[in-house]
Amino acid sequence: MQIDFHTHANLSKKITTSLEGFKEKMRAAKESGLTALAITEHFNSANIVELYQTLETEFSYQADYYQIEGLKVFCGLEVDVKETGHFLVIGTREDILTMAQILVAFQDEENFITVKELIALLEDFNVLKIGAHPLRESTPWLHHDRAVLKQFDAYDLNGKDLYTYGSGIEERVRKFAKKYNVPVVGGSDTHHHLQYGSIINILPECDTINQLRKVIRAGNYETKISPCLSEKVKAANEVKKMIKEKTLV
Repeated sequence: MQIDFHTHANLSKKITTSLEGFKEKMRAAKESGLTALAITEHFNSANIVELYQTLETEFSYQADYYQIEGLKVFCGLEVDVKETGHFLVIGTREDILTMAQILVAFQDEENFITVKELIALLEDFNVLKIGAHPLRESTPWLHHDRAVLKQFDAYDLNGKDLYTYGSGIEERVRKFAKKYNVPVVGGSDTHHHLQYGSIINILPECDTINQLRKVIRAGNYETKISPCLSEKVKAANEVKKMIKEKTLV
């Protein structure tokens, strides 16, 4: 099983995907070598509730994943917290849709949910919790309490950060995660299909959130960075910028 734990269906929070556009992205993900991925769409994307309602209507679901274009597709969210930091949650379609609906009340930046409120909310759901790009200068996790930093199931070795900061960021993230006895998993953070395959995790086959958590905690996986990561991320960034400039005029 080759999985990416941090991907986006939309090009941006404001430029949302169509059903056919989403299918095309899943085909591209498959062609990049992935056999599974988690959609960790931004909780304040314009179409967040509609997105997960559409998946439920359009695609076959078994265990804890959708079967889409030959991929296992797990549901998730990327949530901003008030104190700064991005929190990835991956769970069942029911749990993620319910959380997306709850978090609509916290979508405005001045009203982001606090990290303690979010952790308390997550206690009612069986979700995989990942600290997104923990050392990114704009959204770090460094300033949070030890109790917060220890409760993650994993930290995110982020494809965009590998491109921005260079290969040295991997050692820094692993050192940071080790301090709290938390594993590290890879996520491309892609918003455009050209970025798929920049970083992948090779796991035994998993069908449920509990299986994913067990494999990660046991360290029974390998994370591989593509030798073409820089080219993939650069190309995706440039195309995304052009589309945004054309669309948001």
